[in-house]
Amino acid sequence: MGFLDALLGRTKPVAPNLDALFALPGAAMTLQAASDINPTGTGSVCFRAAEGRAFSDIEKEVRDLLNMGENKTPVEVSADTYGFTWLVCKHSADDIEGLVTDLHAVNSSLEAGGFGPQLLCTILSFRDSSSRRLGLVYLYKRGTFYPFAPQAGERRDNALELQVRGALGDDLKIEPDLSRWFPVWGAPGL
Repeated sequence: MGFLDALLGRTKPVAPNLDALFALPGAAMTLQAASDINPTGTGSVCFRAAEGRAFSDIEKEVRDLLNMGENKTPVEVSADTYGFTWLVCKHSADDIEGLVTDLHAVNSSLEAGGFGPQLLCTILSFRDSSSRRLGLVYLYKRGTFYPFAPQAGERRDNALELQVRGALGDDLKIEPDLSRWFPVWGAPGL
């Protein structure tokens, strides 16, 4: 960043740290202990699909990677109304480490293939004993997490989101700018 950029208030974008995803199992344990919020075993990666053979080769490579060996991960691919592609991975609810490893592999494969700019977010899904839903969202371009608690009628449970922010402040790098806590209505797997 140059002097003029600093003077005009321009900032250098935060480099994404995909290894931050590996903090999610510890965060899940904190949520279970503090709030009776449990992982569902479902996670998803959202990206904008690019045109061309190179991208379809990477997408096939990711699917093949997750479907190898004895621990095959069920993978679903869907598209939303905004043109983003969602790759949803499912594990048993008690295998959050395996789920996070698979989500990391998807993100890493896309990034290594030159498609990092197309990555939007990664979401890990949770529920509490009263069936309230919660997603921990990793913003790829910001390198931060935030909680998203959808309710019926495209409303949010802001109290739950702030409670989770407080509980996970030591476990995850939480996005400090609340205006960047974007709603991900209808996210597959959430």
